Amino acid sequence: MSQKRSIFEEVGEAPKPEIRTGVIDGARKGSRRLVRAWLAVLFVMVVAMIAVGGLTRLTDSGLSITEWRPIHGALPPMNEADWQSEFALYQQIPQFTEQNSWMELSDFKQIYWWEWSHRNLGRAIGLVWALGFLGLWAAGKIPTGWKGRLLLIGGLGGLQGAIGWWMVSSGLGAGMLSVASYRLAVHLGLAFVILGYIAWFTFLLGREERDLLQARRLREKKQFGLATGWMHFAFLQILLGALVAGIDAGRSFTDWPTMGGQFFPPYAFDITPVWRNFLENPGLVQFIHRMTGYLLLIFGTIAFLRGRKSANASTRNAFTAAWIAMLGQICLGIFTVLTAAFWHVALTHQLVAVLLWVLILRARFAAAYPVTTSVRG
Repeated sequence: MSQKRSIFEEVGEAPKPEIRTGVIDGARKGSRRLVRAWLAVLFVMVVAMIAVGGLTRLTDSGLSITEWRPIHGALPPMNEADWQSEFALYQQIPQFTEQNSWMELSDFKQIYWWEWSHRNLGRAIGLVWALGFLGLWAAGKIPTGWKGRLLLIGGLGGLQGAIGWWMVSSGLGAGMLSVASYRLAVHLGLAFVILGYIAWFTFLLGREERDLLQARRLREKKQFGLATGWMHFAFLQILLGALVAGIDAGRSFTDWPTMGGQFFPPYAFDITPVWRNFLENPGLVQFIHRMTGYLLLIFGTIAFLRGRKSANASTRNAFTAAWIAMLGQICLGIFTVLTAAFWHVALTHQLVAVLLWVLILRARFAAAYPVTTSVRG
């Protein structure tokens, strides 16, 4: 028996096709997620690069390779003759003749592997960037307006390689037992700049363009301004920390809160001309690093208190996380001094600096593009 038809149903009416929407938006989201995943890989690799670079510095391994060979330097010595050749080059520089003349080939191999690993990790980062960028470009997966930003990361990475050699070359001249501290500061500073761009771009790609455009109109100007100042202040402290590491100033005075039993370290201006003390005098360099840390604590606390007044929970939480990380970093810095910059403590101090840097950027981003909360939460 046939089913009854509605009197309103037309005879022979075909079923309406299903209308699919959001195809373009879905493709855009997919592209943003893909680029974001690639940037996340680069982020992890740069953090690893900073860690290996820190260990290379702490083990005094940075001058073990005395030539800049961007391509064929990727291969380590393959036989005994190659090892002897590398060792012979190292034996010609002041670090060996004046400090490490006791070394045998087996000792040299230990420091060589650190520097070789550091340089090869840099090559790997460059390769991952190049393959990722070219692959995304060929597949049409780079979002509109993002090509220049992604090229910027690659350009800064290439510049970092050149600065790395500029740094190493400073330690090969007469009278030099290590690299110039200010060049080390430039090298580390640029690493944090690269890391900062990667983190910022990752934050941007985590939200849709139209969402960002709407959020930008609601920018929390006071919180954003304080977070920007906090970011620059933290960057200055990172550079000063590199100066401390470059001359082993963290091991010169191991008491706290005093330095050698007094507020201001003795012999702070013994080097002539006077300006060199600000780069090469361990006591003065550590003193400046300490004082800047106290000022950073004050400024960061002001930024935190202002951030807590935000009407948006995501902004408040971002400022709180950055402030807690800053407190932890200051406590770790004091512990680093008290342990005479023991290598695993000093390395942890450097890695927490990375965490603090990213969290301050996250607080700045939260103020720049706030996520509003409805009355219902």
